Amino acid sequence: MQTLKVGDKVPSFSAKDQDGKTINLSDYAGKKLIVFFYPKASTPGCTAEACNLRDNYAELQSQGYELLGVSADSEKRQANFKNKYEFPFPLLADEDHTVINAFGVWGPKKFMGREYDGIHRMTFVIDENGAVSNVVEKVKTKDHAAQLLGESS
Repeated sequence: MQTLKVGDKVPSFSAKDQDGKTINLSDYAGKKLIVFFYPKASTPGCTAEACNLRDNYAELQSQGYELLGVSADSEKRQANFKNKYEFPFPLLADEDHTVINAFGVWGPKKFMGREYDGIHRMTFVIDENGAVSNVVEKVKTKDHAAQLLGESS
């Protein structure tokens, strides 16, 4: 798994959001962007994480951040997730793993003794120049915004 690190330039990407609209990395040129990857929409941990970011969205925006959520779920599943919890940010339906592979968050995982390949829950902060300025590898799902706002680990 070749995960992007602080200082790396984020490769250009395009993916469809929950409404089938194409989102490009270039749409965020000159802005600070938080890209959070989660394993599966509507599961308990992912819901807690996304809801925590939603609840702190105004604060994140006040500090100049835009947000993008990414998982390998279908557009329909992402739309249901977004609508149910009223997320104010787009969720990318990265079924072909374009964005997931660009950031290097797909790889071997362990869950209940079983090994499999999947999305690692990680968050990347990208600066105005398109470079990674922070990587949160150990996401606290219920307190994730504080990790980003306070730069606490």
